[in-house]
Amino acid sequence: MNRRDFLASLPAALLAPAADALAQTQPSFRRNAPRGFEALPPIGLGTWLTFHVGDDSEAQEQRRQVLARFFAAGGGMIDSSPMYGQAEWLLGQLLPAVAHEGRLFTATKVWTPFAARGPGQLEQSLRFWRVPRFDVVLVHNLVNWRAHLKTLRAWQEQGRVRYIGISTSHAVANDEAARIVKSERLDVLQITYNFADASAEPVMNLAAERGLAVVINRPFDGGSLFGRVGNRPLPAWAMDIDCANWAQFFLKWIVSHPAVTCAIPATANPAHMDENMGARAGRMPDAALRRQMLAHFVGP
Repeated sequence: MNRRDFLASLPAALLAPAADALAQTQPSFRRNAPRGFEALPPIGLGTWLTFHVGDDSEAQEQRRQVLARFFAAGGGMIDSSPMYGQAEWLLGQLLPAVAHEGRLFTATKVWTPFAARGPGQLEQSLRFWRVPRFDVVLVHNLVNWRAHLKTLRAWQEQGRVRYIGISTSHAVANDEAARIVKSERLDVLQITYNFADASAEPVMNLAAERGLAVVINRPFDGGSLFGRVGNRPLPAWAMDIDCANWAQFFLKWIVSHPAVTCAIPATANPAHMDENMGARAGRMPDAALRRQMLAHFVGP
């Protein structure tokens, strides 16, 4: 479905929450993150699927517009991976053509079962991105994480990456991720968390308690959340947290979680980029309203 179909003018019917569950104000400027990780805007940009476009010049121009609007709205973190096809290469082609004035915060991953191939993969990612170093590199989906963390620590000591950590996009790996967070010295955890799957909350909380930044991937559950809401309008009380569309409803629920540093929704549509970035502005839900948002989404 086209997300534009889900944009709703708020209905007249009242479903107002109790006064103590009203949204608290959240400034639109950069928020602080754990362990000096970075004062990052809470909405970043993912590139899985969306930036693998081959030689399609029209599609490449559309992605350039996505990047331009991302930075114009104050965006910072862009996340990619060697497993995302041509995404890293396309970023390297497009970023020089987009004004970002020092705001770019680069995040990629190492992804190979072979320890010996990790350094070469990282070197290639640097060439693709056209950057001298990365801000973040993660071991993607925990593949051979012990070996790759050794490589990443060496790169960190050499100043070639600022922060290191692990990522997973599979809930079945959450327990293993928690064990790694407990046993290893890390800076960042990237994990899946959304209305369809909130099972990562325990490891998110653990990571935050240990001073890690927590980055959320798949905040729209690969886009399926929009299909689940269908043509339902936003609840009237969504205006209390300045939500104009379902994308902002989904994202504000995520980034208002006290453990979350940044969410990285992906999009190929410049208009959707505007919607996503709107989630960093205005009021945010408190814990009571977050529960109400989840209940409204799940339904009776």
